[in-house]
This record gives sequence, C-alpha cells and structure tokens, in this order.
Amino acid sequence: MKTRLLTPLLLAASLISTAAQAAYPDKPLRLIVPWAPGGSTDAIARAVAQRMGETMGQSVVVDNRSGASGRIGTEAAAKAAPDGYTFAIVELPHAIAPAVFNKMPYDLLRDFTPISMVGTSPLMLFASGTPYKNGDLKGFLKHYRASKVPLTLANSGNGSISHLSSELFATAAGIKVNAIPYRGSAPALTDVAAGQVDAHFATLASASALLGAGKISALMVTGNTRVASLPEVPTAREAGMDSMQFNQWWALVAPATTPIDIVERLRSEAVAALAHPSTRERLTTLGIDLKGSSRDELRAFMRSEVDRWGAVVRKAGIKPE
Repeated sequence: MKTRLLTPLLLAASLISTAAQAAYPDKPLRLIVPWAPGGSTDAIARAVAQRMGETMGQSVVVDNRSGASGRIGTEAAAKAAPDGYTFAIVELPHAIAPAVFNKMPYDLLRDFTPISMVGTSPLMLFASGTPYKNGDLKGFLKHYRASKVPLTLANSGNGSISHLSSELFATAAGIKVNAIPYRGSAPALTDVAAGQVDAHFATLASASALLGAGKISALMVTGNTRVASLPEVPTAREAGMDSMQFNQWWALVAPATTPIDIVERLRSEAVAALAHPSTRERLTTLGIDLKGSSRDELRAFMRSEVDRWGAVVRKAGIKPE
C-alpha cells in the first residue's frame, strides 16, 4: 500500500519542482562581488549583470561585499541559499588564499559549483605619473635599487594577487619592498596617484581612468605579450623577471548544492552575455580577454590554479597567517 501511494506523491513533488524551475527567475538575482566598487572585478560584474538582467527578465543586482581580502563576500556567497538567486564572481586571489590563510571560512572547490569562466587579463605595475612615463621600468628600478628607503607597494589585502605580486617583484627585481594592504585596487591606485604609496599591481581595467588622466603610469605587464594599447610597456619576461608571468582571471560560481539545471541556465546566460557586442566593447577595451567555459572546464581550471599558486606561495617563503 505504501508503495502504491508513494508513486503519485513523488510525481506531484516532481511536478511542483519542475513548475518552480520553469518559472525561474521570478525575482531579482544577486551577484556578489567580494571587493570594493571601482576595480576591474566590479566593472566586469556590472557589465555581465546588466546583460544577463536584460535577457533573463529580472534585474541582476551587484552586491559589493569587500573586506578580509575577499573572504567576507565570498563566505556570504558560500552560505547563501542554493536556489539560483545568488551567485558570485571569484578570481585568482581565491586560488591563492588557501595557501596564505590558515583558517578559511569556505572552500573554493567544495563549497561552490562552477558556472563559467569569464575572462583573463595581465596585471600591470602602476606608479605615479610623476616622474615616470609609461614604460619607464628601467628608471623606476634604477631609482629604488639605489634608494635606502623601501619601495611602498600597495596591495588589495593579504592573499590578493597584488600582494603576491609584491613579494615576487621584490625577489625578481632585487628591491626592498614595504607591502601596504588596501581594501581593493581602486583605493590603492588613488593613493598611488596622490603619492601616498609608490606603486601597485593591478589590471588595466582598474587603472584606466587614472592612467588616461596622466595621474599614473604603466611600467610593466605580467603577461607574455605587450598590451596593444600600451605598446611601450615591457613584459616581465623582457625585464628578466620570468617568475612574474601570469594573468588575473575571473569566473562565476554558485553555492555548491544549487540545482544543476539552474546552474546551467546561469551558465548559458553568462556565456551569451560575454559574447554580446555591448559587453565585449565595454570590457575588451580595458584589456580583458573574455572567454566562457563549460562547468567541467572551470572546475578543472580552478583545481589546477589552487595547486599552482600553493606551490608559488611555498616557494616564495610566504608564511600562512
């Protein structure tokens, strides 16, 4: 008797679930950005969110949750209801963090399900526009190698890629560095422009406004090739710093138990947003190479990045805190 009654009950539950998913989304979505407004991650999130909102029929609200080197916002995303209405943008610092912090409030590989890759971009070393011009890495190095005062390098917090870049740069360039943590690239670059700190590693997207105004200068790029819009700026390899060849990356993830069909809907919408001319025009001019992916491709990539940067941190002698 129980078996006979169970089948229609399961069928009814299945129909209710299917109906609920068919109506998805029936309210605004939230895209958590674990950094302050104004940086490259924020710019990417807003461009993708705008287009996804247009095609999904519901607004996608960008929720900036900065602090603790990205851990505050990312923890909030990990603990959000797995219903498809909250997802997050993660990036290279999330792969570095497990090797830098002893206690993590989330696990990138366990507590999230991948949605799609978003894109990549090299970092650039930015200094005050006075006295350095774009590409004047030699003059910059000559000054600080001879200086008795350490180079003050702003970073986006412990465990960020700009923090690790500072450590790698100190070793590769043979310069004494004093690392200064900030809540993100936007406030760090503002202080570089004002002369409060000497330099900062960031993406072109984060620095474009200040760079265009001549308040800061680009001295070096971490990628394998020069940036088309700044052909005078040398690469790390050209400067003899092979250890500094890497790219920033961004990806979208959802809480781990979000239903796969909803995750796949988010993935298809995100990939379509990345391919749309308005999104590409908005972001490729900032030096971002947009690229979507499958969920499995992103899962494998994030796992490889955690392994890679864990090894880099150990080799650099950075002690977990």
